[in-house]
Amino acid sequence: MEALKQGSDALFILLGGIMVLAMHAGFAFLELGTVRKKNQVNALVKILVDFSVSTVAYFAVGYSVAYGSHFFVGAEQLAAKNGYELVKFFFLLTFAAAIPAIISGGIAERARFYPQLIATAVIVGLIYPFFEGIVWNQHFGVQAWIKSLTGEEFHDFAGSVVVHAMGGWLALPAVLLLGARSNRYRKDGLVSAHPPSNIPFLALGAWILTVGWFGFNVMSAQTLDKISGLVAVNSLMAMVGGTLAALAFGKNDPGFVHNGPLAGLVAVCAGSDLMHPLGALVVGGVAGALFVVMFTLTQNKWKIDDVLGVWPLHGLCGAWGGVAAGIFGLKALGGIGGVSLGAQVIGTLMGVGWALVSGFAVYGLIRAFTDLRLSHEEEFEGADLSIHRIGATPDREVNW
Repeated sequence: MEALKQGSDALFILLGGIMVLAMHAGFAFLELGTVRKKNQVNALVKILVDFSVSTVAYFAVGYSVAYGSHFFVGAEQLAAKNGYELVKFFFLLTFAAAIPAIISGGIAERARFYPQLIATAVIVGLIYPFFEGIVWNQHFGVQAWIKSLTGEEFHDFAGSVVVHAMGGWLALPAVLLLGARSNRYRKDGLVSAHPPSNIPFLALGAWILTVGWFGFNVMSAQTLDKISGLVAVNSLMAMVGGTLAALAFGKNDPGFVHNGPLAGLVAVCAGSDLMHPLGALVVGGVAGALFVVMFTLTQNKWKIDDVLGVWPLHGLCGAWGGVAAGIFGLKALGGIGGVSLGAQVIGTLMGVGWALVSGFAVYGLIRAFTDLRLSHEEEFEGADLSIHRIGATPDREVNW
């Protein structure tokens, strides 16, 4: 029976890892469909290479930083308990690798390729796992300190703050330090529209992310005996709430409609194991509205050229999710309880602060030693031809 349990747990978390790995295809196609045609190849290449760099960084350094164990032992030892520790690494790696995938969408169309890979290695190897270890592995006694203040630990079941808010608030300094795309904001105050290049690919990316998210959330239980149908239904309800709110606030814009479910899913991660489904619907709805309103403000009023809106989508909706777990997880609102609003606010602010400071430090240091963005000529030509020497449809670009 013990052997069966070990094998079942290994299979369970492996399937979760595969589902979240598939989400990276969603990141790729969401970015591909949103950027202009001359940057589509770059979007696809960035996500795959970022994931590869993330794997090496997390295997060699990051997992040890977060959990205190490493893989530099014999394969026989690694294979113990059906290799559960290895597939757990695989599952958690896919979370870690989501950070550079999130950042990629914010800095699209003008960022240099190799400086971003350096940032990816540092973020996945050190920055992200440092906070991951605090929240999910009791590092430095921070959770005990929060509990002594508020009566409960900071609760983030599937990473609203640890993954999504971290990614969004790391992306914001990168976006600010890079500056806006050329001709995005004109000197006369007008905003030059850079519409999505391919709505079907944008929608495909959103759907892949949405389906994979059920692995992201449900499999965060990490063992089969802890699986919860409540997590699955809460994820569903938050997705629907985000979609409907984005439809209403976004005035039927397809870009908003397809990002709405993602906003809802980002927000519900933290408390998906605690909330009542109606609470999850409200959390998702607030997140969908928050994304539309803040995306419009950042792009048109504040002139922050965050191409995919990753700061409002992941940064702000992730922070909302961290706080919302302390509201809708309470028994008074139909939740399971065991959470404190104070603990959720403290933990969320810690994650946001760490990401913001780290983002400015990492990208500021890189900019001090090398160029972060493409030259004006390279940007005008497009990242596809400037970096990869081929466009998305090369048959149309051949000069006979």
